[in-house]
Amino acid sequence: MGYRIAVVGATGNVGREVLSILDERGFPADDVVALASRRSQGTEVSFGDKVLKVKALDTHDFSNTDIAIMSAGGALSTKMSPKIGASGCVVIDNSSAFRYDPDVPLIVPEVNADAIEGFSKKNIIANPTCSPAQLVVALKPLHDRATIKRLVVSTYQSVSGAGKDAMDELFNQTRAVFVADPIENQTFTKRIAFNCIPHIDVFMDSGETKEEWKITAETKKMLDPRIKVTATAVRVPVFVSHSEAVNIEFEEELSAEEARSILRESPGCLVIDKREDGGYITPYEAAGEDATYISRIREDSTIDNGLNMWVVSDNLRKGAALNTVQIAELLVNRGLLTDRKAA
Repeated sequence: MGYRIAVVGATGNVGREVLSILDERGFPADDVVALASRRSQGTEVSFGDKVLKVKALDTHDFSNTDIAIMSAGGALSTKMSPKIGASGCVVIDNSSAFRYDPDVPLIVPEVNADAIEGFSKKNIIANPTCSPAQLVVALKPLHDRATIKRLVVSTYQSVSGAGKDAMDELFNQTRAVFVADPIENQTFTKRIAFNCIPHIDVFMDSGETKEEWKITAETKKMLDPRIKVTATAVRVPVFVSHSEAVNIEFEEELSAEEARSILRESPGCLVIDKREDGGYITPYEAAGEDATYISRIREDSTIDNGLNMWVVSDNLRKGAALNTVQIAELLVNRGLLTDRKAA
């Protein structure tokens, strides 16, 4: 049986990537519909060798749709996802709207696939924020072996995480530097070209930003609520792929050599870790790839049972589009979708 899929926000960076990945992975779909706001109606988007014309979200009948992949922002998801779920269609939501709802599973299939069983409470499954998504892929097998007590995470996040306007701003500012044009800040609070900005999302009363809070909250929800997590999130002048410097304190002893061996055998992980010039992965090399790359695995001599590592992944793929498609595959493979034709 083929399934009926709706991709909401199909004209955005993540929506287009979802369509590409559905085709790449041969998802068993009889029908794929591209949806967006009325102003995008009629826009053409690619789905493999096909061209889809975008339809208006507000007139689509979801009662004949099996899965809706939502990539259209939190405000729209808050309004539409419960209605779509109530129609019988399963929503896989890419926004922050439902990530912290105890009745909505937050899923990375390599990490907590069994949590998907709880989706039927609201017919909604949340996709995590891009930075903790790649982080927990690398942490899960090590946590299973030696139990993580504490994490210190510094993220170096690409501008694509802030959308197309942010990517355009980096391009335009970089060009302006070379031709001596004025530098304009619109998306970011400070110049992003040839700079780093330690500020992603809004500031909270604690002094941390909302992005840093998300890393903590989502890592705990998906991996283990007992882990102590502190994070610093930085926007860097990179177009695609997020990088993370991760310091881990374990309850049990775990050598760098054993950690490297465990990660080489773990789903979703690809270890590139040679102690030589170029023996590591950079965000440029991870762009367009599905894996979570892990490099610079080494012991931390300042604490007992400590390790450091460098984690890099394409934020538009594993951090968003790929993970949603993997969640959809999990629904299919576990037989969790109602056969509407039979019904």
